[in-house]
Amino acid sequence: MKILVTGANGQLGQEWVKFLEIMDIPFQGTGREDLDITDHDHVKSTLDKLNPGIIINCAAYTNVDGAEKNTTTARKVNRDAVGYLAGWCGNNSAKVVHYSTDYVFSGASEDEVAYPDGYPENALIDPVNYYGESKAAGEKILSESGADFLLIRVSWLSGRYGKNFVKTIMKHGIQKAQLKVVDDQKGSPTFTDSAVEKSFKLLENGFSGIYHISTGGLLSWYDYAVEIIRLSGIETDIIPVTSDEFPFVAKRPAFSKLDCSKICNDLHIEMDDWKAGLEMLIKKIDINQL
Repeated sequence: MKILVTGANGQLGQEWVKFLEIMDIPFQGTGREDLDITDHDHVKSTLDKLNPGIIINCAAYTNVDGAEKNTTTARKVNRDAVGYLAGWCGNNSAKVVHYSTDYVFSGASEDEVAYPDGYPENALIDPVNYYGESKAAGEKILSESGADFLLIRVSWLSGRYGKNFVKTIMKHGIQKAQLKVVDDQKGSPTFTDSAVEKSFKLLENGFSGIYHISTGGLLSWYDYAVEIIRLSGIETDIIPVTSDEFPFVAKRPAFSKLDCSKICNDLHIEMDDWKAGLEMLIKKIDINQL
């Protein structure tokens, strides 16, 4: 079975590439220069040539504030391209694995009471910014494509590759004596190695549909930053502030935890501990390369 990884140069794509190499599983990785997933004709001609049995789509427009200004680009990558990939899979008996986000939910603070374990897979889709809206549109087009699919939502994604919150806090912690981090946005992180391993297990066992992959616990970005600094041994002060201190273009959800009980039940696994996952990640990061 041929595997194609799109967005292979991103933080999740690179994790998939590393995993498949270690597992000695044949695959083809493509970046933007190899496959323009926003060009329908290019998608069709390239996929006809490669003829993959599984497409793992790690490509996404993830700039939350940028999406408010660059709506056309966000829509092309997060919605239209998903339709092109899924459409080809549906016509060629292939399976598509696609990643989405906690930002498809409203993130209302009162949802912390309504969903104490986090948003389940079937919770109401109601994004508060265009990034979330474009990802939700991608989910809809995928679900209506007729293709066999795995739709996997992740939250607060961090890994050894690419840019992410963990690396940013470590880098700024080295450079500054004090960092301000918001404490009124709550969720839980997903680590790329865990996301890839669990996605692969779902594929191995023939599962399809929607799944959430994240970690146990509920924390704020401030809580996360404090633990990042502690585990990395960096000396800097983390100051909790409200979201009002940061003039973001896009609104952020106050609560965006994902309920992962479905994948835990189906794969007979325990929920990952976010502190243990963070400790493992920090050990993989070369602080001199930040």
